[in-house]
Amino acid sequence: MELKTSWLINIPIAHRGLHNFEFPENSLPAFENAAKHGVAIELDVRLTDDRTIVVFHDEKLSRMTNHDGYVSNLKASDLGEIKLKKTDYGIPTLEHVLETINGSVPLLIEIKKAETAFTLEEQLIDMLKSYNGEYALQSFNPYALEYCYKNAPRIMRGQLSSYFNHADFDAPHRDKVRLKKLKYNDISHPDFISYKVSNLPNKYVTNAGLPVLGWTVKSALHAQKVSKICDNYIFEGFVPEIADRAEK
Repeated sequence: MELKTSWLINIPIAHRGLHNFEFPENSLPAFENAAKHGVAIELDVRLTDDRTIVVFHDEKLSRMTNHDGYVSNLKASDLGEIKLKKTDYGIPTLEHVLETINGSVPLLIEIKKAETAFTLEEQLIDMLKSYNGEYALQSFNPYALEYCYKNAPRIMRGQLSSYFNHADFDAPHRDKVRLKKLKYNDISHPDFISYKVSNLPNKYVTNAGLPVLGWTVKSALHAQKVSKICDNYIFEGFVPEIADRAEK
């Protein structure tokens, strides 16, 4: 399927699932809620110490769980003890998410890097080979995308970027300047750009000549404005009208 007619352009994407006060971000019920409303799902993947791919945004556990420490120090056997935001929901493995969603809605998988090797990318590509559903990958890290381009070129890839006014990506200033200007596109070979919506429009994205996802849209009114400058958007905090109609 050509990207211009794909779900990446036509289906709003729920940021870390369709989460709310009841369902924490990047939790199975947040993903199930997104599927219920017929929207695509954006999620983040990391590796534990024993090379289990888990769905979790931060390097550190403290913001979202009742534990301190780092995801990279966990083992799969630790996951049952850790709960998300004072709920009974735990950190899901990607394997469990794939089994749960089972192709019902598309997945936009963000690769989070906490290692210099490409173990995560290798395992992720291998796992997705048998997945019966639509998906794409994105990352701030152009070398993660380069690995995917060389080893699984059929998978659509998105280069994440922003003006990096906040801690969107932990990297040296020089690298952030290059990423801001999309100067790594010759390395990552992206099929689309995923750019912070408050930094749009800009000449770097316009000159790239690729489909654009804007992140993160936080209201229906904002979505209407963003639709004029982006091909699609990643959202949270509301249910897009198109999804609301689909549910009914």
